Amino acid sequence: MKIKQIKYYTLTLSTLFIGLALTSCSKKSDVAVTPPPTKPTGQTPFVYNYASLADSLQAATYSTFKSVNGNYFIQNNTGNTNFNYWPNAHVLDVLTDGYLRTKSTIYSQRMKALLTGIKAANGGGYPNEYYDDMGWLANASLRDYNITKDADYLNVAQLLYTEIKGASNNIAGGGIAWRRSQLYYKNIPSTGNMTILAARFYKLQNKPEDLTLAKTLYSWMKTNLVNSTTGVVLDGINRNQDGQVDSWVFTYNQGLFIGSAVELYNVTKDPTDLQDAIVTANNAIADPNLTVNGIFKDEGQGDGGLFKGVAVRYLTLLAEVPDLDEATRTKYVNFLQKNAQTLYTKGIGRPSLMISPNWATLPSASTDLTTQLSGQMLIEAAATLTAEGKMK
Repeated sequence: MKIKQIKYYTLTLSTLFIGLALTSCSKKSDVAVTPPPTKPTGQTPFVYNYASLADSLQAATYSTFKSVNGNYFIQNNTGNTNFNYWPNAHVLDVLTDGYLRTKSTIYSQRMKALLTGIKAANGGGYPNEYYDDMGWLANASLRDYNITKDADYLNVAQLLYTEIKGASNNIAGGGIAWRRSQLYYKNIPSTGNMTILAARFYKLQNKPEDLTLAKTLYSWMKTNLVNSTTGVVLDGINRNQDGQVDSWVFTYNQGLFIGSAVELYNVTKDPTDLQDAIVTANNAIADPNLTVNGIFKDEGQGDGGLFKGVAVRYLTLLAEVPDLDEATRTKYVNFLQKNAQTLYTKGIGRPSLMISPNWATLPSASTDLTTQLSGQMLIEAAATLTAEGKMK
């Protein structure tokens, strides 16, 4: 199994502390909750309060992983204070989930502080070595602009969008390179992120070149890394400059292709795009390479800890498409609900509220930020789907 190269950057930071008062959103009932026992017939069923748990997890992650100088979120809860770019981009997305759910300024303040903090922690700028890293942050920033209309988010997204375009070339037939030092190596993490970003920029600004880019990248992924029959999405191509495909199967690649298909469908209404998303999603929730007993598999900590959170985010986006038939929507919601219920009762340590990489077992003593974020994405998704009336 391939685990994406760890990209932790150890920095000596003398940046001014960004102080944000931690207003705890935790609920006492969440901290104390235990897995529901088997109940006699007729007894009131256990109630899953996803919104309350989401608040508690947000507070626990903020207090446990925030760096001493306030700029970023650290690698783990057992002493590694490294800055790692791409998980911090996902922290921005998770804070945004909290803001959309509650409309609390606590979250919007933390979102803005993190945007500026990432720049400080990354040496005073947003570009870095990895194009997929920049794609994660660009997508989170553009999402925040669409929500807040704060131009700072749009400026970051536009800056990174321009930067990532530099990774496009004809090697291996197209796609977006993974990193600056390997412009010949193309993969789903970089190309899928850029497809989503280009489609979203087209939706925002209606520039034909953005839609053309999104379609071109999407077509390249389908041709080179997606099984047209099963929908399985492979990882990358030409890593060793031999034209070979890396046949690794990771949850986040499925999610990124689903997200790419959905975002294209949102702007084109081409039924083929929606059907592509459905085929990949149907496989993702049943494939033994991706799930165990109906639960997204344990992909470890480190980078792998974040993989299934990405899959959850974009599977949820698919489940929210209005044009999706109700039987298919129900299938995806039921899958997400089973995952959320399992994590809620089995995969969260209490009272620490740390999350396990295996959503069916309690966490170990050390929890990586990546692992914590995947679980938060799942509980936030469950809270959203419940509020929308899609999850019971």
